[in-house]
Amino acid sequence: MFNKLIVSMVPIMPKSIVWAIGKKYIAGLTLNDAVQYTKELNNNGSETTIDVLGEFVTEIERAIKERDASLNVLETIYNEKLTSYLSIKPTSNGLGIDFNFGYENIKMLVDKAKQLNLFCRLDMENSPYTDITLKVYRKLVEEGYDNCGVVLQSYLKRTYSDIETLLPLKPNIRLCKGIYIESPDIAYKDKDDIRNNYKKCLQLIIDNVPNGAFPEIATHDEQLLQFVEHLVLEKGLTSDQYTFAMLLGVRDERRKKLVSAGHRMVVYTPFGEDWYGYSTRRMKENPEIAGHVFKAMLGFNK
Repeated sequence: MFNKLIVSMVPIMPKSIVWAIGKKYIAGLTLNDAVQYTKELNNNGSETTIDVLGEFVTEIERAIKERDASLNVLETIYNEKLTSYLSIKPTSNGLGIDFNFGYENIKMLVDKAKQLNLFCRLDMENSPYTDITLKVYRKLVEEGYDNCGVVLQSYLKRTYSDIETLLPLKPNIRLCKGIYIESPDIAYKDKDDIRNNYKKCLQLIIDNVPNGAFPEIATHDEQLLQFVEHLVLEKGLTSDQYTFAMLLGVRDERRKKLVSAGHRMVVYTPFGEDWYGYSTRRMKENPEIAGHVFKAMLGFNK
């Protein structure tokens, strides 16, 4: 109830307050901001994935603009010799407008990345786009693009089955818990259920590493982090067979410990003028985030 009340206040929150809270988790407004963060993280042993903020685009012209911004990210990663890859928001590139239009935009990005010997990953948005995003991923792999991966969310009840169907493609999968508000008919709501499904899904991916699967383990959950550290040791995986992933500005000290222990780490590094829309959408989609913002405004999270 408290968090929902705070969500109702989001439209009247001054942008300066939202920015003061959100800037810790966003590289900045420009690609140069993301480049500077990436260089710093690279120097400290972490990789990054750069994301141009924006999603649910409904105009063709805007989708083309977003696609071109992502092409610029790829060229910059290559020219600056960054240890980084591109995260692709499918709906930002027009997948919600028309499948073929969106697919061709995304394919252009993945093809450009392949020319530059770079990697891309399709982000996963809310459930109306799950099937269509997986369709794009399968089509790219079947067309010979081995430089792309996809994201799956452990709070969706379908995810274990999705992994099973992707295994013949030797998939590169970032596994996260998921943030969007979904119906209990299709998504686990209990935190332990989500965590247990994460473990089950990750076990399936790691069991198939010898067959070509690759897990990117995206979590800040300490219980899961300890589970994964034990699991990769138990399976005898080498550091080139998996990677951890965390958000910019979240659990920095734990991230550094993982890197110091010899684990690969990818840090999600978003930037762009859509920071406000991104932040407020996240609050509305997950009221717990709004509650966190309000507490931070009052200094309770220090």
